[in-house]
Amino acid sequence: MSRTLIAAAGDALLEHRRQLTLDELSELAALPDEAMASLAALAHEVRLAWCGPEVEVEGILSAKTGGCPEDCHFCSQSAKFETQIQATPFLDTDEVLAAAAETAKLGASEFCIVLAVRGPDERTMQRLLELVPLVKERTGLNVAVSAGILTEDQAGRLAEGGVHRYNHNLETSMSYFPSIVTTHTWTERFETCERVRRHGMELCCGVLLGMGESVDQRIELIGQLRELDPAEVPLNFLNPRPGTPLADRLVVQPLEALRWIALFRLGLPSVILRYAGGREVTLRELQAMGMTSGINALIVGNYLTTLGRSPEEDLQMLDDLRMPIGALSKVI
Repeated sequence: MSRTLIAAAGDALLEHRRQLTLDELSELAALPDEAMASLAALAHEVRLAWCGPEVEVEGILSAKTGGCPEDCHFCSQSAKFETQIQATPFLDTDEVLAAAAETAKLGASEFCIVLAVRGPDERTMQRLLELVPLVKERTGLNVAVSAGILTEDQAGRLAEGGVHRYNHNLETSMSYFPSIVTTHTWTERFETCERVRRHGMELCCGVLLGMGESVDQRIELIGQLRELDPAEVPLNFLNPRPGTPLADRLVVQPLEALRWIALFRLGLPSVILRYAGGREVTLRELQAMGMTSGINALIVGNYLTTLGRSPEEDLQMLDDLRMPIGALSKVI
């Protein structure tokens, strides 16, 4: 049965270039662990066929950390929880440029400025519109921004100001979202993503697995991502943070993580599927296997409030796998 299902999925995606239905993905999600090597191999083949061999490298910078008024239950930057993260003001221009320069040295093509806010106020908008062209001019990097919920006007101004990609994660499915966030709605996130696309920026729309969602809700989430058609999907695994409501959650186990890397690739064959937060604690020594299960992009270095492994380790992994570093984009 496993072999038949995987063969049928391969025929659909590789021979007929047809997207799998959500029912087909549900069947693949139910395969036994013994089938994971074959599922991962198919996902890698689909990645190469739909996206090519290049791997995109990105650095991110928490330019304004902590003090966020929202109550995302996984996030240590929320002002509503007792965590070790202290609120800090927007970094100065030299600090942002220095971080961008370090990212450029790694061979990266993308640099993302991340702010812990519900959405940008006018002062924040002005800072972003000053920084984005400056980073691009000084480093040659494409500049992405993650600054929360946007109005129509803000999305238009950021697009005109040179923002290449805008990150706004759905995080989880619409049906599970109220269990994770109560201070804003899933629909608000979805509408911001639509505004990003409407104004011509690439949409980076990530997910966070391991928060207690069901298999069916993960499949639901893939379907909702399809509606948005993002250029990039960062795949995060929960790294439980002390002081947050999800602090006691168990981390996703390695085989489950690899299964869902493969399923997100098979469900979203053309996206930039990026290794993001939590991979170090979830996959541990098996991170290279994710690169042969559908991943084709990396965040290197540290994340927003957690440590990643060294960029040199990730670059060595890509070299060992003979995976070339390159820009992956629809609008470069």
